[in-house]
Amino acid sequence: MIPRRFLLKAGSGALLSMTTGYSAAALDRRSAQQAPANAYESLPAYLQRTLKTPDPMAYARWLGAANEFKEGDEIVGVAAPDEATRQLARELLENTTLAEIDANAPHRDGVFAVIDGTLDATVRSSIHSMTLGALKQFVLAKHEAEIHAIRQGLSSDVIASLVRLMSNDELVAVGAKIFNPLPGSSIGAKGYMGARVQPNSPTDHPDDIRWQVFNAFAYGVGDVLLGTNNVSSEPSSVAAVQATLKEILDVFQLSDHMPHCVLAHIDVQAEVEQVSPGLTELWFQSIAGNDEANETFGISVPTMRAYAAERTGRYGLYFETGQGADFTNGHGYGVDMVTYESRKYGFARALTKDVTEARQGDAWVHLNDVAGFIGPEVFRTREQLVRCCLEDIVMGKLHGLCIGLDICATLHMSVSLDDLDWCIDQVMPANPAYLMALPTKIDPMLGYLTTGYLDHVRVREKFGYRVNEPMWKFFQSLDVVDGDGRPGPNFGDPVAVYLAFCRAKGDVRAETALREEAEQKLAEVRSRGVFISQGHGEQTFDLEPALDQEIRAITEQARACIWEQFDTDFLAKWSTSILVTTESVGREDYILHPGSGESLSTESVTRLREWDKDAGSYNAVIVISDGLNVRALKQEDQLSTLVSALRKEIADSGMRVAAQNILVESGRVRAGYRIGEELFKSKQGPCTIFHIVGERPGTGHNTLSVYLSRANARTWATPGDVDHNISRVVSGIARTALQPERAASDIMEAHRSLA
Repeated sequence: MIPRRFLLKAGSGALLSMTTGYSAAALDRRSAQQAPANAYESLPAYLQRTLKTPDPMAYARWLGAANEFKEGDEIVGVAAPDEATRQLARELLENTTLAEIDANAPHRDGVFAVIDGTLDATVRSSIHSMTLGALKQFVLAKHEAEIHAIRQGLSSDVIASLVRLMSNDELVAVGAKIFNPLPGSSIGAKGYMGARVQPNSPTDHPDDIRWQVFNAFAYGVGDVLLGTNNVSSEPSSVAAVQATLKEILDVFQLSDHMPHCVLAHIDVQAEVEQVSPGLTELWFQSIAGNDEANETFGISVPTMRAYAAERTGRYGLYFETGQGADFTNGHGYGVDMVTYESRKYGFARALTKDVTEARQGDAWVHLNDVAGFIGPEVFRTREQLVRCCLEDIVMGKLHGLCIGLDICATLHMSVSLDDLDWCIDQVMPANPAYLMALPTKIDPMLGYLTTGYLDHVRVREKFGYRVNEPMWKFFQSLDVVDGDGRPGPNFGDPVAVYLAFCRAKGDVRAETALREEAEQKLAEVRSRGVFISQGHGEQTFDLEPALDQEIRAITEQARACIWEQFDTDFLAKWSTSILVTTESVGREDYILHPGSGESLSTESVTRLREWDKDAGSYNAVIVISDGLNVRALKQEDQLSTLVSALRKEIADSGMRVAAQNILVESGRVRAGYRIGEELFKSKQGPCTIFHIVGERPGTGHNTLSVYLSRANARTWATPGDVDHNISRVVSGIARTALQPERAASDIMEAHRSLA
């Protein structure tokens, strides 16, 4: 299974054929033609009065029209054409009762059913006659306890409709007075803002992970979770990362205050726990707002409920979500992003209830909204990012969840490093439970912009937020902060944290020897492209100037790289490959409408069919796509080395790999699935696509990923049956990260696990 964010990023952009059918029946593009509302008329009543012919999707379109504008809703075909239509939609919604909202659900499936089944029927019936306008006034005017009293009667669709009616200031006001702290802690409580340390490594190297954690502790950051995004999904690799994180917490005696987690697929985490009981703690899974999108993640409502029933310890489940993930994975069904995001929270609420029942008491269950990870097809501006964060905070809190944020952006969005600071300042008054935390604003493995350790220092100073007390006492014991919360003598010094770690393990070597060892390890970590922050700039929350300059240079280089395409030299070097194209019309279309890069052009389909006639007998094909980082394909010899090593490994395994590679211009991950469908549909037995894609230019590396998809020819013959949920990925392949020769071996190991 493709891990978590890899899946989101790779799948960015739905097949437009999945959504344009709704767009054809969208709201009238001329506001003047929208019939005015009657006094106190609800949305269902308005549609019944004005529709000349039945239209089952009209209600969903009008729900979407009430949203603040985002590009994702426009792609789905539900965005309001203008402000007048948006205001009309909101007026109609204000007059709509909660009962009408629940009776007119725009999409019904297993996710909807489990949400509906977990509501408190008594509370629900007591508020069902209330209009959304009245509910809005209630949550704005009433105290927290009164809002909590009706929370279990609010469906996810009602909560989604409610936030549509609120301004940003109103969302901040509601977010600032509703809190759902994790049991036995202050995480998620009023006035507290914690951190999920994200010590990602391009190669899952234990030292990369350790030193990023030491780096976090050096700034007094990290009280919610040590959570690493894994490169490899192999259980042995996941177990090794789990052990690294667990050792840090155990040595510092912090396991009672904070869990660890490797964000592999939940099936893999369960396998690791079965083999090594006690090695895992908090279990992670990305979740979606409908059944089909969850299937893309390799989960279902029954499987997740079964896992929830197993979580009987203090640390339960951890979810990640993000607006737009449903339609970008091809499962939008004409429903807007806010509705599906709210349903994810309803699903999480239902699973929280399952965990509570299994444990017979409260457990740590929390959710991280990865607000800007998918890309510009979802939204493009900093203002939209802020709106998304505020909507999600309020929806999460009204669902009773402890919700944190990843205020982030991909490098093909028009959001800069400085824009992120502005976004943070707009969002923080709503008091999310926590933010992500990395040494800098760049993730060295995932290659996106997020929040650094020093951002946490700035936010604490500016807004007066605190961290969970047991961890704050620990930071004081390290002399990172003093008794008054000011920077201590070891502030910003990960070497000092390493010394404390060694002493806690019983290491009695001289301090000079330990410091020398620390500096050597730091140099090795940095040589693998992992950022480590030491000290600070002019302000205690500023990056050291040289590191700040480096991060800004990488960011600008990455933005340029994203727009780069194949050139004549590269095409000449790979002239023996079969060149195909997608439906993208230029690079801008490819960037802004990712679905175009997932479908093959008509000419390319013909070319593949003609080539197949003369290609001989094969059951494996190597596909090479530019993705979002064509420079990774051009970088030194890493592509040619990888292809040569991979061909040898495939041949040694007994498979028959096609003599020629397939080269895809403007190709995304799903373009590989389309190639497999064309080439393997008439074959026999299992067949595999090995798809090499240039990815994540913002890491400072030029990395390749290989997506491998193995399925029986019968499965390949059915378009859409091969998708992310039955594929695996090996990422971070570069001369400065995972060496191509080693990667080829890892790829075949992953292939064996698929078999």
